[in-house]
Amino acid sequence: MRLSFPIALAPCRRTALAVALCLAVAVAGAGEVIPVQSTLGDRLAQIRELNKYVPERALPMLLELEAQSRAAPLPEKIEFLNQLSEAQDKLGHAAQAAAAADELVAIGRQYDNKVALAKGLLGHGYMAFRQQRLTEAHRLIWEAEKLAHQTDDISLRVRATVSSGESYAEEGNFPAALERLQGAATLARQHRNPTQIVIALNALIRLYGQMRDHEKGFAILAEALEVAKQGASPGRTATLKHAEYGLAIDTGQNQRALNALLESLEIERGIGANAMVTRTLVNLSDCYLKLGDYPNATRYAEQAVEAALALNNPTVLATARLNLGQAYLATGRLDEGKRYIEAGMQAYEAKGDKPELQLVLVEYGQALERAGDLAGALKAYHRERTLSNELFEKRRQRAVLDLQQKYDTEKKQRQIELLRTENEVNRLQQRVWWLLAAVFALASVVVGMLYRKVRQANAQLYLKNKELKQQSVRDPLTGLYNRRHFLDFMRTHTPQESGGERCGGLFLLDVDHFKHINDTYGHAAGDAVLTAMAASLREILRETDMIVRWGGEEFLAFLPSIPHSGLDEVAQRILSGIPAVTIAHGDQTLTVNVSIGFAPFPLSCGGEMLPWERAVNIVDMALYLAKAHGRNRAYGVQGFAEPSHVCIEEIEQNLERAWRAGQVRLSVVQGEWQEPQRASA
Repeated sequence: MRLSFPIALAPCRRTALAVALCLAVAVAGAGEVIPVQSTLGDRLAQIRELNKYVPERALPMLLELEAQSRAAPLPEKIEFLNQLSEAQDKLGHAAQAAAAADELVAIGRQYDNKVALAKGLLGHGYMAFRQQRLTEAHRLIWEAEKLAHQTDDISLRVRATVSSGESYAEEGNFPAALERLQGAATLARQHRNPTQIVIALNALIRLYGQMRDHEKGFAILAEALEVAKQGASPGRTATLKHAEYGLAIDTGQNQRALNALLESLEIERGIGANAMVTRTLVNLSDCYLKLGDYPNATRYAEQAVEAALALNNPTVLATARLNLGQAYLATGRLDEGKRYIEAGMQAYEAKGDKPELQLVLVEYGQALERAGDLAGALKAYHRERTLSNELFEKRRQRAVLDLQQKYDTEKKQRQIELLRTENEVNRLQQRVWWLLAAVFALASVVVGMLYRKVRQANAQLYLKNKELKQQSVRDPLTGLYNRRHFLDFMRTHTPQESGGERCGGLFLLDVDHFKHINDTYGHAAGDAVLTAMAASLREILRETDMIVRWGGEEFLAFLPSIPHSGLDEVAQRILSGIPAVTIAHGDQTLTVNVSIGFAPFPLSCGGEMLPWERAVNIVDMALYLAKAHGRNRAYGVQGFAEPSHVCIEEIEQNLERAWRAGQVRLSVVQGEWQEPQRASA
């Protein structure tokens, strides 16, 4: 049997010196003291990576620093409590782990420290996850994620975002999980920290494995292994080898899976990560069983049993015994094989894991059958069938009871009808009336049942239509509304002449030199620019504002309510906010500018509101005026001259000429950096 590895959720921040010291700690024996003079913060950074993989060595080191850490400034105290909670949790000391996490939450609330509060909530979330309280775990992790993104702690933000993505994956919401994990990877890449990048990419690899998109999983794995060479710890490299093992096993590449495990085992033994070593030994025995190499399967299973006994890990021990039993059966050692398999199954029975026990019995029967013990195989299959029957017995009993109750009800109804008919046999008229009443009642029941089914069908149809409508109104690349949705919205939207200081606003944006980006860096870079643009506009504008991908590299924003005086300010925010975003694509970092046309909405001329189509057309003309006058700027229509001097058709045909002629009032908002003047867009 194969063991899955626990998810490593907590990244760390370390200097290059701390990396070297951490590795020295990892290979040192328990209790050894490293003769290095360093600050408390440096020493905690040295212990962090060791804590991830060898908590039994990290905990004594943390306890030696407890008095100093509790008297230290708040950042060091928070980091100490975070590591203490993590170490106690990994070693199964639930009460001590929860107490340290509670201290973090209390500090966060007392000092309004979002870093402490986020770390405390994450600690409680991880503990709830290990105790199978998934709903509570996800709630705590998502709350911590919101707090983390209000801090400057990049390590915490990556860690919380990865945990959030994994929580969505556990609920089966793969699109949300993919968005979170890709965001974590982008954030880690921007700050060029190898450990954080490996953490984010490792989670992304596992997600692609869950989604059965193994090709992308292998592509991300190649990137992660290359990054790991740049400075990630050996423990992180070992986790990547386990990710490679999972992908290889799922795609039938057993030899590649075996090589990944052997490389991981060498790393884990080098840093003294005994818990990881034990699980790797179990998976190696399983891998050799799949390859039919029973001597090696026996050797690694025996080592796994010995290591699991030393760690007092009953779950791993049970799986190791099952694998060892299968290896013994395959090599003709039937009695020993049966003894080990029975011991492993007893552990599953004690834990009450009947679904897993059922799978074990199936493998047991197949192994006995291959070994020629047909009687034993038949007995195992009978035990599996008995367990299967037991698992579903309650459901079958309930079904029988429901059928019996239904039969008794129908039988009583037939008896009542028979008595009624016998009592009225001599009264023809009354019998006819009763018959008509019964027919009417039956018809009512049938109509009622049909009506209920129609309602149920309509409800399901409504939900499906709602889902399809949601898909039809969103742009698949950016997630923004599409042009079709805006057109449908405007058909039913009735703009009101505000008359006061507030109005609506229409903003049309176009990415400058977008064709140059596609031609130079490829369409994937263009897609990355558009996706980043969408995310940036969501941050710059309000939730109540409608943002639309208008077409190609154009975006339209409809602001339902804004002060007249605020239109130029919004344009300035967009012009400043978009270039501030850096877009990572491969080894390139891109930034872009935009040109903008905008106007109040509704747009009135002489007291008469223009149709929205003409308003959008005029805003489009303002956009092209911004492009023609140098890009990276915004031209806004503020209003029109006296109606007798205005011709809307002329304005639509040549906005600049109408502006020069005084028919229209424009405002110009400059970007912070201007390109040389160009003749046309």
